Amino acid sequence: MLQTDKHLKIGTQNRTARGGGREHAGGPARAARRRRGRPLAALPAALAAALAAAPIAAQDALTVVSWGGAYSYSQIKAYHEPFTAQTGIRIHAEDYNGGLAEVQVQVQSGNITWDVVDMTLADVVRGCDEGLLESVDIASFPPAPDGTPAEKDFLPEMLHSECGVPLIVWSTIFAYDESRFPGAKPAGLKDFFDLEKFPGKRALRKSPRSTLEFALMADGVPLDKIYQTLSTDEGLQRAFAKLDTIKEHVVWWKAGSQPPLMLADGEVVMATSYNGRIFNAWNKEKKPFRIVWDGQIWSKNYYAIVKGTPRREQALEYVRFASDTQRLADQARYISYGPARHSAMAMISTHAETGADMAPHMPTTPEHFRHVLERDFEWWADYGDEMTERFSTWLAR
Repeated sequence: MLQTDKHLKIGTQNRTARGGGREHAGGPARAARRRRGRPLAALPAALAAALAAAPIAAQDALTVVSWGGAYSYSQIKAYHEPFTAQTGIRIHAEDYNGGLAEVQVQVQSGNITWDVVDMTLADVVRGCDEGLLESVDIASFPPAPDGTPAEKDFLPEMLHSECGVPLIVWSTIFAYDESRFPGAKPAGLKDFFDLEKFPGKRALRKSPRSTLEFALMADGVPLDKIYQTLSTDEGLQRAFAKLDTIKEHVVWWKAGSQPPLMLADGEVVMATSYNGRIFNAWNKEKKPFRIVWDGQIWSKNYYAIVKGTPRREQALEYVRFASDTQRLADQARYISYGPARHSAMAMISTHAETGADMAPHMPTTPEHFRHVLERDFEWWADYGDEMTERFSTWLAR
């Protein structure tokens, strides 16, 4: 249960129904491949040989890979710097845009240069199934300050994989530049698709994830029917038809740092984004951006250790440290993502640099959590490859 006086439970009552399914991929076929998706392709021999010859990272440093921008900055301040101060182990921070491709390359080549990677739940589950990640024993992690064992202190909704260490709850939302709308303001997802009432370019992630869900929500599909609808050809076509209504007015983004820049530069008037990125632009850069929480898609992120890293023990020491109560509470002082422990939720305070009260900006406050969708990691693990192919085909039309 994710709940304090300031936060709302985010348990199974907000999960979407997964009933139905494509006729050619549903029923027993889906059950047989649940949480696996399409097996990752074998690494080309020439590439594997080249990578095997590359130098392995220094043994006295760990490479920790994350998503860049304000999020990575929050980890540097809350995790990396205090860990190095306590242990003397240096942290080399790298950025990526998600996915398992680079992890697969390193594991198959035997040249492990990444040690710890921040991942979505779908990637953790698939990477664990494919043998790309190390298993961890959450019971061995530090307890809460009051002695509560780690496996009970972590939010139960986040304990899904033996390879993932829970870190945060975050949301994909849309935001707009208030200065571009002096009169009526966008208030819901339907407004994001209303070019007549709110003219101007929109920014969307160049990915089926979140984009398809937002389209169906804007088209009136109930929250508990989103993934059931996407599991049919008719439902998927309905999502693409809704996206067709704004396609010519969309600027596509790939990196999480792009939406705030697109808004600030006037390239777009609205943008889907990660809530922490927009908060950072508003809080630290004083940009006139406002988040619309209606229809937010909330998700979970984890640390995972790359299978076969020669620095496994140091990596395990790091993830134990980074996921303790104090470090998760400290991260929430730099970015508006909810920590994955009950004990850390109770310690949310003010922004470390601006003094802003952080609790009202968390995605899990009651005011923000009235009409929300939990990303269905199992559905995306099952259908992610197919959705990516269909989305790419639609983009090319």
